[in-house]
Amino acid sequence: MSIMEPSQGFFASIWRFLYFLPFFIGLLVLGIVKGALLCPFICLIMTIGNSAIILGLWPAHVIWTYYCILRTKQLGPILKIVLCIGISLILVVWPPIGVLSSILAGLGYGFLAPIIATFEAVGEGKTNMFFHCFWDGTWDTVKGSFTVVRDLKDVAFNSYFSLMDDLRLQDPPNGEPHELRLLYVLVAIIVGVIGIIIDLPMITLIALFKSPYMLFKGWKRLFQDLIGREGPFLETACVPFAGLAIILWPAAVIGAVAASSISSLFVGGYAAVVTYQESSIQKGLAYVVASLSIFDEYSNDVLDMPAGSYFPRPRYRKQELLHSGTLSRPTSFNREKQEGKKPLHKTMSFKNKVLEYKPIKLLGLLLIECKRHGEALIAEGVITAKDIEETKSNKEGSRIIAIGLPAYCILQALLRSIKANSDGLLLSDQTELTLENKPKDTFFEWFLEPLLILKDQIKSVNLSEEEENYLCKLVLLVGDPKRVGDIDVGMILQNERRQAEIGAFARRLQGITKSISRSPTFKRRFDDLVKALSEELEKKIGGSLSSNGSRSTQRSISGFGRLFSQKSFGRKTSNKGVNDQGEVHP
Repeated sequence: MSIMEPSQGFFASIWRFLYFLPFFIGLLVLGIVKGALLCPFICLIMTIGNSAIILGLWPAHVIWTYYCILRTKQLGPILKIVLCIGISLILVVWPPIGVLSSILAGLGYGFLAPIIATFEAVGEGKTNMFFHCFWDGTWDTVKGSFTVVRDLKDVAFNSYFSLMDDLRLQDPPNGEPHELRLLYVLVAIIVGVIGIIIDLPMITLIALFKSPYMLFKGWKRLFQDLIGREGPFLETACVPFAGLAIILWPAAVIGAVAASSISSLFVGGYAAVVTYQESSIQKGLAYVVASLSIFDEYSNDVLDMPAGSYFPRPRYRKQELLHSGTLSRPTSFNREKQEGKKPLHKTMSFKNKVLEYKPIKLLGLLLIECKRHGEALIAEGVITAKDIEETKSNKEGSRIIAIGLPAYCILQALLRSIKANSDGLLLSDQTELTLENKPKDTFFEWFLEPLLILKDQIKSVNLSEEEENYLCKLVLLVGDPKRVGDIDVGMILQNERRQAEIGAFARRLQGITKSISRSPTFKRRFDDLVKALSEELEKKIGGSLSSNGSRSTQRSISGFGRLFSQKSFGRKTSNKGVNDQGEVHP
């Protein structure tokens, strides 16, 4: 029996724990030594790199932020003035906070990463453990520190300016800019203060009342896992942190109570937002009462206590819609327990439970699909050398790869989910991701629900095969208006209203994809994807992707363009050909 398997029986568990203890102490000491040696160097890399980015781009961020706020058509004059005043504080404190965070992140990452890697080196299935105990967590940690700096650069240089450009260029919704209603602002502030006065002591008392239960239940569970080598003690890499959790669990409980007390300021203050949004003092006061019930139910779910609350929960919205920013109850735990639904995580490993289907995992799946579909589209001549070159040089001339290709892959997942009659999103590995079993992560709140709403909207219109084919083309080619315009829409869509609906679906999906592309690690991973597609194109045609030879390259792949239909879009259509610029004419 492997030492990684949970033991059976009390005495066997004690013996295996004592047998494992010397190895654990030795690995911990080795990891601490490596962490102590690497920590100053890693901290220096991250501090210098991140600080240079933060301080170097700070003047540009300040100027561009004010410029975009003042030029946007989405905001009214009063709101622009208020935002400029409020944003000044954020811009002033950002450099010192950013530099301090870089120092702390460098110290934490430089010390903890080698310790984790040392324990992972003796995990199940590892070979040459002695060598990896010393080597793992050294060079990998150094490379990881440079990766952190690069991700920050991508966010500060690409994502931020892209977000501000959207604010500056987009037209206001419904043609009316957002503006402050000064009378309701004053009333909302008063209700927000009332909410803080009521929720601060009440939520603190609720947290204090449940803290003994949290303390003893947490200790009980941790000691059971320690003796039986289960839960967080199952994976060797997690053992030191799980053991530390036993010692520091009282501090964790105190921290949870303090966090609840601090969060009550925001929970109670949100009554001002409700009052302003609903234009009603009554609704704002109703939220103050309902927030106590919501917090009570939320804490019951977290602590696995009986569901429900004795606090009343009046309606505080005129329409029962999910408003972003409100405190919502996690329903996944109780629903899975009551309805017997299969949870998302399918393995018993604690490590896999932590990593399975985190945002970075879903981004990885998306990019894998982008590579698979991208290679097929290259073979068919849909994606050209010009597209790849302009993407690599960050030109605005072609967004087919940067936005169109990821959006096309997401659309394929939506269509696959519709055809499978799935309640959620059917991923490429056949895992169903729904609102009930999704991980509790802000990423999923921002993107999963809009995608599911879009999926239901597409399903409700019952697209024909021709319409589905047109939607796929429109999503992929929306970055190039001329190539989209070359599609003979009249042969597919006769109803102008139907065409407008499909165009709205494409634009909505493009917007969601653009938001996803601004995530910290996306740019780095996407650059690797573009490099792989570039190599695939060179392999297919045996040519060069240099700017001088791009025109001849596009001529070489024109023959593949005649296949543009059946493999990528589900049906075969007639084609008129592909011109010298690689433009596809269906």
